[in-house]
Amino acid sequence: MATAAAAEEPQGLQTHHGNSTESGKETAVGSLAPVVKKTIGHRGVDQTGETVYKKTPSWALQGSIQLGITHTVCSLAQKPERDVLLQDFEEVETIYFPGEGSSHTPAHHYGDFTFKTYAPMAFRYFREMFCIQPDDYMCSLCSEDLIELSNSGASGSLFYLSNDDQFIIKTVQRKEAEFLQKLLPGYFMNLNQNRRTLLPKFYGLYCIQARGSNIRIAVMNNLLPSSVQLHLKFDLKGSTYNRRASSKERAKALPTYKDLDFLQDMSEGMMLDADMYNAFCKTVQRDCLVLQSFKIMDYSLLVGIHVIDRANREPPTQGESATAPRKKPHKQKVLYNTPMEAIQAEGRSAGSTNSDDTTGGIPARNCKGERLLVYIGIIDILQSYRFIKMLEHTWKSLVQDGDTVSVHRPGFYAERFQKFMCNTVFKKVQLKTSPSKRRHSTLRKSDSAGAPSAEASSSKNQNQQPVKAQDEKGKEGEDQDNGVKEATTSNAENTNS
Repeated sequence: MATAAAAEEPQGLQTHHGNSTESGKETAVGSLAPVVKKTIGHRGVDQTGETVYKKTPSWALQGSIQLGITHTVCSLAQKPERDVLLQDFEEVETIYFPGEGSSHTPAHHYGDFTFKTYAPMAFRYFREMFCIQPDDYMCSLCSEDLIELSNSGASGSLFYLSNDDQFIIKTVQRKEAEFLQKLLPGYFMNLNQNRRTLLPKFYGLYCIQARGSNIRIAVMNNLLPSSVQLHLKFDLKGSTYNRRASSKERAKALPTYKDLDFLQDMSEGMMLDADMYNAFCKTVQRDCLVLQSFKIMDYSLLVGIHVIDRANREPPTQGESATAPRKKPHKQKVLYNTPMEAIQAEGRSAGSTNSDDTTGGIPARNCKGERLLVYIGIIDILQSYRFIKMLEHTWKSLVQDGDTVSVHRPGFYAERFQKFMCNTVFKKVQLKTSPSKRRHSTLRKSDSAGAPSAEASSSKNQNQQPVKAQDEKGKEGEDQDNGVKEATTSNAENTNS
């Protein structure tokens, strides 16, 4: 029975790293309170070096996520397609996964847990909007091991990356999950009106109940492709108070810098051509208006920068090669998932850039003239301007200029965010005319200037001709007068004689 049940598990659930034997895993799972050495929020590391989140080892959490998603996607595929109804946003499906298995679930060694799926019909519609087929979604998340990302951020969240580089799984707090549930109807309306957006795209919201804890996770689009070597990464809000990367963060291989670091190291910003700049600013303005309508603030623009010229000069070192992705994605499965697709019109595509880039990075240049590929997206949008945030802003304003504090009312935050991104981070550059084009334009100007002068000279000649004729007529008249006078004089002389 156990062998047959194990065969039903997805391929990615049958092998895991961190524990060498299944018995060792069972021992780790059976321990309800593993000893944790270091803790950031709910995230910690036990004595064996294994990541632990809310008393659950990371490998067990990954297995539970993949088992639950496999079951819910297969179950949902059996339901007929229909339009999304209002009650679909409040629906919650629950399935229990005992370790020994049941008539509906396979046996496993992750410990007993309950898997909840929030708004399954609504999220299925969201995935269909971006052409994510159920088989592709399940295959991306469940066919192979998830990749745990080391950078957990200040909140202590866990991040997992799908093996094909398409999806990110992030643990979220209870308040964030509840806020996303309330946000879903408006989020649904916004995606229907505009699928080209820099806002995060949510493809699923789930909850794992195990060992007396609730672990909530959200499945989102991946912003930073692992197939591209990033040289710089920024988390930008448009505020300056306490917005500098810590010394611990700077010691990492790829630190996440903040606003003051950007103002110091890239004060000239990044240059975009006029069309790209206008498209970016229009997208940011539209997205900020949506966030403001939901009373959301404290979001960031995640910016990943690949310096093309530096990558050509400096091949990856041995350490960088070791951290490279295990395989490069063969094709993109999700529509409107790249920055170029998010900000460009229907007729533009990532293939129109000068480089051989196929990952959809935005082409730009820095103040040194180096070519860049920029990957951007708005993140952390699940923070509403609640009463506690109002108190935080008031308290920080007592010791610092209130306009420089990150937490602020949504209207002011959106306006400050737009100004910083469109005036400081990105700038518009006008393309210079080539010398040959300038020469041709000069010749055209001289030709156009020469034509009127010829017309003026011809008209002048035409005007001078009547004057000359009048002069000739005048001379003829004078000659005739002189002839008359001479004849009169000779007649007078004859008479006197």
